[in-house]
Amino acid sequence: MESWASWKEIMPTDIIMPQMGESIVEGTITKWLKKPGDKVQRDEPLFEISTDKVDAEIPAPASGVLQEIKVTEGTTVGVNTVVGTIASDGEGAAAPKAAPKAAEPAQPAQVPPVSTRPQTAVAPPMPAPAASAQGEEEESRSSPLVRKIAREHGVNLSQVSGTGLGGRITKQDIMQFIEHQGSAQPVSTPAPVPAQPAATAPAPPRPAAPAPYPGDLVPMSRMRSLIAHHMIESRRTSAHVHCMYEVDFTRIVNLRNKLKNGFEQRHGARLTFMPFFVRAAVIAIQQWPIVNANIEGENIRYHRNINMGIAVALDWGLIVPVLKNAGDLNFLGLQRGITDLGERARTKKLKPEDVEGSTFTITNPGQFGAVFGLPIINQPNSAIMGVGGIMKQPIVVTDKDGNDSIAIRSVVHLTLGYDHRLIDGAVADQFMAQVKKNLETWTEEVG
Repeated sequence: MESWASWKEIMPTDIIMPQMGESIVEGTITKWLKKPGDKVQRDEPLFEISTDKVDAEIPAPASGVLQEIKVTEGTTVGVNTVVGTIASDGEGAAAPKAAPKAAEPAQPAQVPPVSTRPQTAVAPPMPAPAASAQGEEEESRSSPLVRKIAREHGVNLSQVSGTGLGGRITKQDIMQFIEHQGSAQPVSTPAPVPAQPAATAPAPPRPAAPAPYPGDLVPMSRMRSLIAHHMIESRRTSAHVHCMYEVDFTRIVNLRNKLKNGFEQRHGARLTFMPFFVRAAVIAIQQWPIVNANIEGENIRYHRNINMGIAVALDWGLIVPVLKNAGDLNFLGLQRGITDLGERARTKKLKPEDVEGSTFTITNPGQFGAVFGLPIINQPNSAIMGVGGIMKQPIVVTDKDGNDSIAIRSVVHLTLGYDHRLIDGAVADQFMAQVKKNLETWTEEVG
């Protein structure tokens, strides 16, 4: 029994292609963040993958040395395929195996069965220093990144309040606790976990790939190919119509300028304009639920919840993470949710469920200076609202006595792209008129 345990300890750990959602059957390795012979820490980002749903960083399942890369960058393999191995520190490190010229995925039958839930396929349960209920609770309430930050700063996670679903502790929660509540000085040595190598300095960022020269023919990335396919399918599916509304945004611009510093001090989050647009759309959807519906065959599906897709522009493409149950969140909850999704989208930390189930979408071309846009509907939604740039311009204003004058006001142009198979023009206009009214007469507490 003892020899078997010793044998297991020196066996290399397989790195497998995770199943990032029940409907996902394969993934493409887009980048290895380590090379054979490099030391790796458990839960440290090891490689990047692209699937039909998300691009994501995959953490190392164990600490040790990257012994072998079995599947090269750019190769697509099925879930549960062994893509590499990690040797325990000191075992197999002297002669790492180089990446193969062609992909050599192992047979799935050689891989132990894994859960279909994301991450469990690549990150086995953390070895608890003591099998305590408190340790299990902290692990269930936090991500590997949060636990790593807590260890580095000597923070007891039981003292940190989580704002995520089910009280889960987010990165924002732990950073806010460290900044505002104070914590012990960063520990000089890591916690005494058996066979856990000392923390190493982060590797320098990899240089960006050179930009293509004019005349070059380069293959589409997987994300770009998927975007192209989805856009064409949306045009083929929906009868696109657009309407545009000019909104006097002065009240909200002034309100934000007045409250933004105190808001950030109280809540540890920047006050942006996006939650105002989301909240205005939520209120209007509650009055015009057809805008939140979609067509299923010859039927109309009216959704119970408002799941707000919020488009995020990335250096390598576009993704639409989803703020679930937006109608149940107050203003602070909307701001925190929007900030969290945007941050995780840009750092490749989204899970498949984070980009599924949207019922309405908002996109913001105005952040780059566009006056307005005519966005393509995000299937299977029936409508998408585009937010233009906020700019000052002279407009005619009428006082309570009916007198007209010209004033400099902050103005934003909102566009609604909608599926005319389901939403009539009159309904779309009434919906947008309500969104406009909600913004121009804003009275809700911001926090």
